[in-house]
Amino acid sequence: MKSASIVSITYYLPEKKLGNRVLAELFSGWTEDKIARKLGIVERPIAAMNETAVDMAVLAAERLFDKGVCEPEEIDYVLLCTQSPDYLLPTSACIVHERLGLPKACGALDFNLGCSGYVYGLSLAKGLVEGGMAQNLLLLTSETYTKYINQLDRGSRPLFGDAAAATLIRGVDAVGQQGDVKIAEPSIGPFVFGTDGSGADLLIVPAGGHRSPVKTDDYIERSDGRGSVRSRVQLSMHGPGIFAFAIDRVPTAVRELLDKSGKTKDDIGCYVFHQANKYMLDKLRELCNIDEAKYYNDMAYRGNTVSSSIPIAMVDAFESGMLKTGESVMLVGFGVGLSWAAGLVVLPDCFC
Repeated sequence: MKSASIVSITYYLPEKKLGNRVLAELFSGWTEDKIARKLGIVERPIAAMNETAVDMAVLAAERLFDKGVCEPEEIDYVLLCTQSPDYLLPTSACIVHERLGLPKACGALDFNLGCSGYVYGLSLAKGLVEGGMAQNLLLLTSETYTKYINQLDRGSRPLFGDAAAATLIRGVDAVGQQGDVKIAEPSIGPFVFGTDGSGADLLIVPAGGHRSPVKTDDYIERSDGRGSVRSRVQLSMHGPGIFAFAIDRVPTAVRELLDKSGKTKDDIGCYVFHQANKYMLDKLRELCNIDEAKYYNDMAYRGNTVSSSIPIAMVDAFESGMLKTGESVMLVGFGVGLSWAAGLVVLPDCFC
């Protein structure tokens, strides 16, 4: 029996950056320092006009291959999490597959999920690897949310950045023995999941799908009465509603995962939550009663990169020394959907 294990994570950030000075000059009542204090963000990576989620996913994956941890011909499954695909169809993962030169005998699929997407992706990868359907799985997350955001949307524009991440998940030999069966302490999982579709309209692009096909007046930009401007083909976020959802659901998910795993908060070496914004992260840490020394904040030069925020923060936390191999790491994603998920991972000594 094989056990799924994270071997390596890499990420890609676009070259273009959006700093607080531009936002402070644009939105009245704001200063660079005020934005940094409240949101914890100094600048955000922004995809170029002709740069897509597929482009970024390919670059993140190429960086992983450049490490020498795996050759492209060894990959036998690709999972791509994105809500900003290159086309409505075909599947973006199939385009990534061709761009990377992966084998024809390789599965490839997209899944449409946002801020909880990485944790969901790990659970899917675990099932595929431990179910014997894949041996070397490439989990990609890539988002260009900023392409959905109006330049005059003071609620969303200061928060989001664009990025992609690539994670190699491999089936490794199990260790230990139970009768005639080899077993292993899982290095990915367990998980808890949750969904509340009644909050779907709290973070949404209202027009453009088959429920609401685009009409001419959907491109008209209107003020929302709270200082932001957007059209119906752009992202609309109800910040207070998202905040209320997070503080209601995330602490419960943390408790449920600890109960399911049989661990205590002290057993967890590092906590990596979705990097929504500093104010929300600080409040969640307080509500969950988590030691600040174990709680990683990676907002300053990233912003909210949606499904890529957790793997990017994992790499940065590892490089900082807060996240260590061999220790349990709690990952918690929450947001658009409304959707949330929490899971445990243990990085092997060979992690890079």
